[in-house]
Amino acid sequence: MSDFKYEIVERLGVLQVSAGGWTKEFNMVSWNERDPKYDIREWSPDRAKMSKGVSLTKEELMKLREMLRELN
Repeated sequence: MSDFKYEIVERLGVLQVSAGGWTKEFNMVSWNERDPKYDIREWSPDRAKMSKGVSLTKEELMKLREMLRELN
């Protein structure tokens, strides 16, 4: 696995906290110094480790918002 850089540009919210202290978060993250994307994934308490997650552009996030609205 190659090295990569990331920066949490903005913390938008915590969705869940596990018993082990990991947090599922919604953030703006810049991967490899690229433009930030909306990101959902779990982070260890010290932020040294992360789970697999999903990163979305603003356009993808808006499409997801519309899909979620249709669930009602």
